[in-house]
Amino acid sequence: MPTVQLTPLSELPEGSVRAFALGGRRIALFHAQGALYALDDTCSHADASLSSGEFDPDELCVECPLHGSLFDLRTGRPRTLPAFEPVATYHTFVQDGMVFVEYID
Repeated sequence: MPTVQLTPLSELPEGSVRAFALGGRRIALFHAQGALYALDDTCSHADASLSSGEFDPDELCVECPLHGSLFDLRTGRPRTLPAFEPVATYHTFVQDGMVFVEYID
């Protein structure tokens, strides 16, 4: 599985989200409760960018801006309908102040 350097951790403050293009996909990176979460940026129900949705760092979820499904940042599973399929999640880590993600291209 490829490992890719995304951004300095200092450029992703607590409670923020950014999207990154990696090969043919987009990954949303969330910083919440002292941890980093990466998942596919496209809702599994409709073609909407999750990084553009409402992000709740206290509940560790993001809302699809198109139809309102809530996705758990830890698992990628939807918490509410209309989405019922999870989105892929990816392992992240910080090394020397840089954020890395492991993903499948």
